[in-house]
Amino acid sequence: MNPPNRQYSKEHEWARAESEDHVTVGITHYAQEQLGDIVYLDLPAPGTAVEQFSKLGEIESVKAVSDIYSPVSGEVVEVNEEVAARPEVVNEDPFEKGWLLKLKVDSLEKALENLLTAAQYDAFLESEAH
Repeated sequence: MNPPNRQYSKEHEWARAESEDHVTVGITHYAQEQLGDIVYLDLPAPGTAVEQFSKLGEIESVKAVSDIYSPVSGEVVEVNEEVAARPEVVNEDPFEKGWLLKLKVDSLEKALENLLTAAQYDAFLESEAH
């Protein structure tokens, strides 16, 4: 269910390496499922520096407002304008069209080293369910 070409955080965000210094960030299928219908996203503007596992924005659903945590440290270089205008896209396709933002990172290897593989994330979800 969770694509193997990404790394995952225990806060239910994903990071996908796009190049040696760019990473795309989003939330997982599990996260969007738990939130329910997403109605608003508060994301940082390009140029904003974010720290790994620190709050980078908020996501509002019909159920609650939740913090979004950055799975990697870096500088925001692009925000997905489609999800800013139509947050429900995150519910419809959290791993492709529903990405949130792109970050420029100093070191791809260092950025991803504290994250989980898809198999590790699946095991984490399984352990949380019990």
